[in-house]
Amino acid sequence: MRLRKVKGAEEKVASSSFVAHNAKENKGKWKQVFGNDKPIRLEIGMGKGRFITTLSKENQDVNYLGLERFQSVLVRAIEKREEDPEPNANLLFLCEDANDLTDIFEEGEIDEIYLNFSDPWPKARHAERRLTSGTYLAKYDKVIKKTGKVVFKTDNTELFDYSLESFQEHGWKIDSVIRDLHNSELAEGNIMTEYEIKFGKLGKKICRLEASR
Repeated sequence: MRLRKVKGAEEKVASSSFVAHNAKENKGKWKQVFGNDKPIRLEIGMGKGRFITTLSKENQDVNYLGLERFQSVLVRAIEKREEDPEPNANLLFLCEDANDLTDIFEEGEIDEIYLNFSDPWPKARHAERRLTSGTYLAKYDKVIKKTGKVVFKTDNTELFDYSLESFQEHGWKIDSVIRDLHNSELAEGNIMTEYEIKFGKLGKKICRLEASR
C-alpha cells in the first residue's frame, strides 16, 4: 500500500523535540539520553503511536522508544503529543529503519521489543522482510538483554503461524500463545493500537505471542 505523503512531514520530524535525532550516535548511550537508569523498551513500526504513548504514560518507571521509518506516519504521532498538555518524558520517537537496529543499539541495551500488526509481506519471496523472519530475529537477539523478550500481535493468522515457527527455528522459546486476545484473560490490560481497534470492530481475532531466549 502506497503511503500518502504529508506536506511538511520531513521538516516537522526533523525539528521535533519528541524525536531522538542522529540515533546512531546514541548507540550504547540511550540511558544517558533519557538521563536515568530505567529499563528501555522499544516498539518497532509504531505507526501513529497510540500503543507506545499509552504504555509509556501508564509505566513511568520504564523508558520507551517508538521506531517508525515513514515520516508521513511519524508526524501524526508527533502531532498527537503536541496536543498533550502534559507530554511524558519517558518516551522518544525514532525515524529509523529496523534494518539498522544493531547500528542504533549496543548489545543488550533494550529490555523488551514490541511488534504490533507488522506488514505481513504475504509473498514467499518477501519472507525475509517480515519483522519475525530470521534476519530480524538475529538483530533482536543482539540488542535485547538475554533475559528480555519480544511481544508480537497481529490479526493475520498466516503471519502468526509463520512467526511461531520462525521463533522456534531460530532458538527462541515461546512463552505465551493467544489466538483470541480480546476474549482472553489478558484482554482487560491490553493496550490497543489504531489498527487493533479497527480490526476488533470488524470482529477479527487478534493473535499474540511472547518469545524469549
